[in-house]
Amino acid sequence: MSTETVRRVVVNAADDVVIEQVERPVAGEGEVLVRSTVVGICGSDMHAAHGRHPFMSLPFRPGHEVVGVIEAVGPEVDSSLLGQRIVVEPNLPCGHCEQCQEGRYNICSTLEVFGCQTPGGMADVFTIAADRVVPLPDDLEDQWAALIEPFSTPMHAVRRAGDLRGRRVVVIGAGPIGLFTMIAALHAGAERVVVADLLESKRERAVRLGACGAFDPTADDAAQQARAALGGDAHVVFDCVSRESTVHLAIEVLSKGGSLMTIGVPAGRTVVDLDLVQDRELQILGNLMFVRSDVLASIELLSTKPFPFEELVTGTFSLADAALAFQASDDPEQVKVLVTVEP
Repeated sequence: MSTETVRRVVVNAADDVVIEQVERPVAGEGEVLVRSTVVGICGSDMHAAHGRHPFMSLPFRPGHEVVGVIEAVGPEVDSSLLGQRIVVEPNLPCGHCEQCQEGRYNICSTLEVFGCQTPGGMADVFTIAADRVVPLPDDLEDQWAALIEPFSTPMHAVRRAGDLRGRRVVVIGAGPIGLFTMIAALHAGAERVVVADLLESKRERAVRLGACGAFDPTADDAAQQARAALGGDAHVVFDCVSRESTVHLAIEVLSKGGSLMTIGVPAGRTVVDLDLVQDRELQILGNLMFVRSDVLASIELLSTKPFPFEELVTGTFSLADAALAFQASDDPEQVKVLVTVEP
């Protein structure tokens, strides 16, 4: 008797993305079986594909930004979930450590992430714990829903930055996370947001999406450009790149008492102008992923379709062309690339 198999993407390297055939999974106790419909490729996926992610190893099986439909439920799972369209919350916390008990399971002491340390949803079907899926409203299409997971990290960082009403904000990096952070900050009431990026095309996109200005972070007068666009020092800087040069720039443009929200994953140890941090009473806060309230806030905001979809999603490929999707994601002119999974 033959065993039914399904397709699943494996990333061995940035230029070695293949599809493997694996035995069709079965939902175990407390799990659901999900048929994937749309999967996003994350910047973390690309860092890992190039061997530059500090917490992901090659090979890996991607797909933490996944939307799908529940096809089966395991024992002890509510059968009313059958047929439900869902998005995955990929944090895989232990549920028992001090951080989990405080509701901060995004920094669980033994955290793993679906599609990063475990096989993900860039496959025909997959299983996951039932408490990791979030039902979707009927009026939010799958391709929009694929933006919920990457939008939730900026929503988390913006929430942790405090009251942004009337504040001046700098966002460093105009990739998906940077642009989503800008949109979330404006939604939270920031008075002015200016965006830094190396590419002129991305700076122009940021302005089209609501930034009051944009500048090249490597320019000799980058800090002066930021202040000119903002009309003063920044109250908050969201660093979505997290390199030594961007940390230095962030500290340079912050007003006394300001906050540096670190979102990008640093490549390693980073020199910080700690003398200025101390003297100006600056705050540096790390931000890792999100919790359920951030996901729900993302769903609520994305349901309003707050920006032109094509400004953020610049490429769509089928699962069979996953290698081409990863190749496209390596192009700095791309923003968000999606992979669709046809039945």
